[in-house]
Amino acid sequence: QVQLVESGGGLVQPGESLRLSCAASGSIFRIYDMGWYRQAPGKQRELVATISSSGSTNYADSVKGRFTISRDNAKNTEYLQMNSLKPEDTAVYYCNAYATTRGTTMPIRDYWGQGTQVTVSS
Repeated sequence: QVQLVESGGGLVQPGESLRLSCAASGSIFRIYDMGWYRQAPGKQRELVATISSSGSTNYADSVKGRFTISRDNAKNTEYLQMNSLKPEDTAVYYCNAYATTRGTTMPIRDYWGQGTQVTVSS
């Protein structure tokens, strides 16, 4: 099993920055693609950014140029640096990862964290 735990959320004013972290733990054999999603009140969960095991990234148009996704494979951790935050960035941010586990022949599957709240006051 793989567990993902997000941290770094909080309350900030527009224009400020936050750095989210997502630490993976458990019987990890290998982590493949990782990403961040967010869900605002009354809205569906949406993609924020993804990063492959080789470092290839993809961003939603709404955050491109402001957010940066990165990962540290040795630490099984991914990050989301959020700059120039706007009130519309307010949401619960969820960590996502595709991984295989030790001691099993099961194929790759996705895992999700519990989420961390990001609030940008107007």
